[in-house]
Amino acid sequence: MVVSYKKLWKLLIDKDLMKKDLQSNAGVSWATITKMSKGGTVSTDVLMRICKYLQCDVGDIMEFIDNEDRTEK
Repeated sequence: MVVSYKKLWKLLIDKDLMKKDLQSNAGVSWATITKMSKGGTVSTDVLMRICKYLQCDVGDIMEFIDNEDRTEK
């Protein structure tokens, strides 16, 4: 399983926000934003802060993708 944050990046676009807005307003480090951009895992604390700032649920910003589904595409 891999983590995909494509929903988060789309939500930022829909809300006319940039990654730097997320970083400063949600209290997330730039290193964490970079890690998420590369599909890395982050703590639930980070996910909660992002969800609180964007007023959404964790399922609105990320999803797990099965490795088998990824190779078939």
